[in-house]
Amino acid sequence: MPNLLLELRSEEIPARMQRKAAGDLKKLVTDALVEAGLSYEGAREYWTPRRLALDIHGLTARSADVREERKGPRTDANEKAIEGFLRGAGLSSVSEAQVVSDPKKGDFYVAVISKPGRATEEIVTDIMPGIIRDFPWPKSMRWGKASSKPGALRWVRPLQSIVCTFGPEHEETTVIPFEIDGITASNITYGHRFHAPEPITVRRFDDYAANLEKAKVILDAERRKDIILHDARDIAFANGLELVEDEGLLEEVSGLVEWPQVLMGSFEEDYLSIPSEIIRLTIKTNQKCFVTRKQGEETLSNKFILVSNIQASDGGKEIVHGNGKVVRARLSDALHFWKRDQGNLPDLETLTASAAKFGLDINKPLDQRMAKLDALDVTFHAKLGTQGARVARIRTLAKELADITGADAALVDRAAVLAKADLRTEAVGEFPELQGLMGRKYAVLQGEDASVAAAIEDHYKPQGPSDRVPEDKVAITTALADKLDTLIGFWAIDEKPTGSKDPFALRRAALGVVRILLERKVRLPLRATTKDIDLLSFFHDRLKVYLRDQGARHDLIDAVLTPDADDLLMVARRVEALTAFITSEDGKNLLSGTKRATQLLAAEEKKGTVIADGVSPALLKLDAEKELFAAISSASKDASDAVAGEDFRSAMEALSKLRGPVDRFFEDVLVNDEDAAIRANRLALLRLIREATGTVADFSKISG
Repeated sequence: MPNLLLELRSEEIPARMQRKAAGDLKKLVTDALVEAGLSYEGAREYWTPRRLALDIHGLTARSADVREERKGPRTDANEKAIEGFLRGAGLSSVSEAQVVSDPKKGDFYVAVISKPGRATEEIVTDIMPGIIRDFPWPKSMRWGKASSKPGALRWVRPLQSIVCTFGPEHEETTVIPFEIDGITASNITYGHRFHAPEPITVRRFDDYAANLEKAKVILDAERRKDIILHDARDIAFANGLELVEDEGLLEEVSGLVEWPQVLMGSFEEDYLSIPSEIIRLTIKTNQKCFVTRKQGEETLSNKFILVSNIQASDGGKEIVHGNGKVVRARLSDALHFWKRDQGNLPDLETLTASAAKFGLDINKPLDQRMAKLDALDVTFHAKLGTQGARVARIRTLAKELADITGADAALVDRAAVLAKADLRTEAVGEFPELQGLMGRKYAVLQGEDASVAAAIEDHYKPQGPSDRVPEDKVAITTALADKLDTLIGFWAIDEKPTGSKDPFALRRAALGVVRILLERKVRLPLRATTKDIDLLSFFHDRLKVYLRDQGARHDLIDAVLTPDADDLLMVARRVEALTAFITSEDGKNLLSGTKRATQLLAAEEKKGTVIADGVSPALLKLDAEKELFAAISSASKDASDAVAGEDFRSAMEALSKLRGPVDRFFEDVLVNDEDAAIRANRLALLRLIREATGTVADFSKISG
């Protein structure tokens, strides 16, 4: 079957957009082909900085003929109805329609619409201009003389050429020469901008990819990444070092080059006095280079690894020299920031009021930055006030939480006061992603307690499902206060997440609270802390997500989670115990009997059947019901005592003793006895089963 090759070549596409754009191209083209009646065996997308390519193999040569019967109105319908039918079916008169008789409905018109199949070349010619013109780039531009005209083509960068060939795997291919804004598709492409600028004639994907590689273009982005990674590891190892790997940077760099050449540069060792995190970010952000470290050590070396797009005749010496000059200049700036942040601010006299408000030591650099943050009235949110006001709220909340977490109150207060101070440091101003981390480093330098320093860094954590959770009690307390203040505040001003929109990362904050409470075993009454039922429900949603990710069944979570449950740790423990119980043989059988009891009871309640207020032992006539009543009385007490002691496994074991009596009850006892009093008493017995199991879970919500 034929294959289709498509290439859209342009000026350099931003690296961050390439992978998604190639995926979008694949989806748009294949969806359009299928919608037009074609089928294909497989498709794969490719991308480099200057091209998006698509290889579709096993594509049918033409779409199938289509025959459609469209039912119309009765033959005696009014004229307008018949005219509308003819228009919709594309018929010029009723003589072109068939008349079909129905014994019940009478005679009515039917239009038989036949659509002959179309050649794939014709379909591609029709669909491609629209796909290119409406391509979903995050940002696009117009260029050249045509850009002044209405409706001019927009593309991420100027589009230069299009390749579109179609044909069998082992025969000649044809060009599908569709046109858009003066660019006509052909079988001509170009290789590396500098190494191979001559035109290349291609037929199909295999020779296209091979010819590009001869022209110094590696089409496969994953292969470029692999080359960069392994060459970088090798050159580091050859110099007695190891590469500090960075997947995000590797992805970006592979999108900057078509012919990757890995080189090593260096900078003066004096710059190693700067924290490693700053060095790494400086080199990564400004020059897209990797850093290295001595093998088996954490501290960085003064060697960095760069990736060039040019195979230079001098072995890359000038490229390394040029990159080294920029790296040294940026590290010089970073060293300046690092030293400035450890010194005094020039306007200390203006900070005394703020220092007094938060009990700050104006002689300490980090304290000065917190005072500056407050004195400047830096806005946190228009409706929630300044950063200073927010720190005051976090401080108050952290004090309350310290009683629950058992953290040292004085250390918690100090951590809460200094947590946001590094927002006013020059290092964080240059690299916002270092907030918290730099605060910790500056706190250590000015002699803060280790727990306070750790809390300053960790109060932002966890920032996602894979991020680590704070361990120190001071850090746990400060992190909870920070996240809860955010959630309480945004709930108060009705800025809640909606659908997929969550601009203030409130889902992440709530998941962070859930992870801290469960993974650090903190018992926090959320409803009393947040004073908001709707927010409690939001926490429940995040808890469900977390527990499901941990492997818990959704029905077991629903069986345990009541609307007013605000001790999430206890909910998780109940789910864990219920999961273990319900998978045991006793659990499965008890669930079956319990569901039968609750369903029967619910049906009678719905009908309004009289149910006794309590079980009367005198009305228990059969041994099976007497045995069940005794078993329920014993199991209920044991289960309640176990729940009160938060021993949910024992509570489940107590309930498991009901299995035999419940089974015998349904074998030997007719609940709907003719005697109304006996019937009401037996229904009351069923209600006791529901109440007993309800001490640990709502068994009616458990599937199976």
